[in-house]
Order: sequence, then structure tokens, then C-alpha cells
Amino acid sequence: MSAIEQSSAPLDLEAMRRSVHAVLLPDGGSPVELEDADAAAAAIADLRSHLERLIPAVEDTANKAPDSIARYCTLACVGEARRKLQLQPLPRPSGPPAHARRLARVLNALCDHHEGAGGDTA
Repeated sequence: MSAIEQSSAPLDLEAMRRSVHAVLLPDGGSPVELEDADAAAAAIADLRSHLERLIPAVEDTANKAPDSIARYCTLACVGEARRKLQLQPLPRPSGPPAHARRLARVLNALCDHHEGAGGDTA
């Protein structure tokens, strides 16, 4: 799928939530252990891909909303997601799994904001 087709395709929040739950427990509690460095790297790549698609959609929806506390919270979450996308895992054994968990948490929060704003999904 080309970048243009991908950006215009409906967002699949269910797939995004599955990616989150592959790294975090569904209740947001204790993290799931990633088996090895390859599993952590694959999870990070998957989460990054979802974030790169979801951030613009959430931001666009928030920018069209009237001024409110919810709107500013959503935009703060978008900013945090962008910041986390710029980070790299720490160069130690626990670095990639911890980074994957951070990305999963912010993806989960963005999914919540998108659903709360009534954003388009697949």
C-alpha cells in the first residue's frame, strides 16, 4: 500500500488496540514480557507505524473541535506521542521492552482520544 493509500485508509483502532495489548495487559496493568530483542523491535516498529497514522487524525479532529479542556488534553497527548516517536530505546537489555511499553501507553491514550471525539475508524 502506498503512503497516500495508507493515509487515506480508515484507521483500524481494533488492530491498534491489539498491538497495545501485545505489550501491555488489557487493563493497563503489569506489562507483558517481550520474549527477546527481535520481539521488542517488531513491537516497536508496529507501534510506531500505528502512531504515525493516528497522530495526524487525532490532531486534525482536535483542531476542528471548539476550545475545551478535552481539546487541550488531546493536543497535549498528541505532543507527547510526537515526542515519544523521536526517542530511541536505551542501549541496555531492558531498554527496548520499556520503550515498547511507553509507545503502547501513548498509542492507547490516543485511541481513547480518537474514540472519544468520534473519529473515523474502519
